[in-house]
Amino acid sequence: MQVRPHALPAHSLLTRYETKGGYTDCFIVDVAGAHTHAQYVEAFYTTWLFKLERVVLTLLVAKPSSDLEARELASGNREKFAAWSVEARAPEQLLARDFQGKTCSWLMAEPGSVNGATTTRLYFGTGIVPRSVRNGERRLTTSFRALLPFHRFYARALLGAAASRLVLRPGGNQRLPPGAYRR
Repeated sequence: MQVRPHALPAHSLLTRYETKGGYTDCFIVDVAGAHTHAQYVEAFYTTWLFKLERVVLTLLVAKPSSDLEARELASGNREKFAAWSVEARAPEQLLARDFQGKTCSWLMAEPGSVNGATTTRLYFGTGIVPRSVRNGERRLTTSFRALLPFHRFYARALLGAAASRLVLRPGGNQRLPPGAYRR
């Protein structure tokens, strides 16, 4: 599966963070089969990679979380998860903001098809709120700008792990036709 950058869709809940001086990104991956947004959100927050982040959040900022809480978030029965609170929900979308108000995460799932095969396009994006002021303009802090290359790598890894978890779950061992990942 190929995770790649993509333009932020106009209907994305994350577009509210496309402000001057801020930062948004969007990564996508197409996976075989029909997967709901709830399945995607749960898979994202319960991957081995994200569980490492959950451990760090527990140790550093006392924001523990569990797989059950991830499932409740995914199903719409929870508004807080680890260091995030739900800022907005829309059909097939979730936007969550961190407890310090500096960053937000966006997840969206969109059904599709490639060569007659059912697929789901998974989106993951981040918004970073500009904080520092220079010459009257808000912009990202130096530390956020310095961490952007790592963030982009990590965002791709998180999305790839979630996609793998969805495809490899019991009953989900499906493959797309050749060339389906390269739209």
